[in-house]
Amino acid sequence: MLPTQRQIYDHPDSSGAITLHTAEDFEGMHAAGRLAAECLDMITEHVRPGVSTGELDRRIQDFVEDNGAVSATIGYRGYQHASCISINEVVCHGIPSDEEQLVDKDILNIDVTVIVDGWHGDTSRMYIVGGSSFPTREKLVRVTYEALWHGINTVRPGATLGDVGAAIQKHGEKAGFSIVRQFVGHGLGEQFHMAPNIFHFGKPGKGVELVPGMLFTIEPMLNVGTYRVEIDESDGWTARTRDRKSSAQFEHSVGVTADGFEIFTTSPKGFEQPPYL
Repeated sequence: MLPTQRQIYDHPDSSGAITLHTAEDFEGMHAAGRLAAECLDMITEHVRPGVSTGELDRRIQDFVEDNGAVSATIGYRGYQHASCISINEVVCHGIPSDEEQLVDKDILNIDVTVIVDGWHGDTSRMYIVGGSSFPTREKLVRVTYEALWHGINTVRPGATLGDVGAAIQKHGEKAGFSIVRQFVGHGLGEQFHMAPNIFHFGKPGKGVELVPGMLFTIEPMLNVGTYRVEIDESDGWTARTRDRKSSAQFEHSVGVTADGFEIFTTSPKGFEQPPYL
């Protein structure tokens, strides 16, 4: 069962002390996660050729505010947008812009984090502009979604974060894609980023052992080519594949329960992987 009061879990392989959360905390995470998922559901019909990423971001910000929530990314380390929108070779942290318009067959990741009553709901999905893309890109999107679930299905008490990473890595590399190492999932709750770090590669049996009450994101990023990434020096945020080949990412926020896991960011409309409409 979940702890009846919050506890601190120290593990030598963790990046810091891990907070173990209660059933009441899980309820707060479900509320935040649901709104984040509803936001990505809402934006789906607007992802089409000719629409700018800046317009998508404004719609997301309006949705969050209209629902009485707060965007966790606005003001975070100087970031000024309600979402990250990463197209094709952009791995993550793509900055929305009115100058950047979607083109048929683009693939893009939209990443949102909302705060509801102090709790953070963090999730991202891939979208395919025009409903279809090039075969390699479509395969990349599908395999990345599958890899996310290979990781999630490994979550249970007694498993390790190495088990989670190894499951993701095995599935992605078997399909011929590389696993980004520079960016990781993270603990969350009443803070945006907490211990532990969630690596999307690893060795079975290694790393932090999972226990009930842990909250974290799993957000694998897979690339067509090299796993190596470059950060745009002009903005300090945009991460691109070094070889400029396509990248994809999916993200859920999850909690460890007594017998497995709960997902907080499931799509209410069933928009879990493209094609959504």
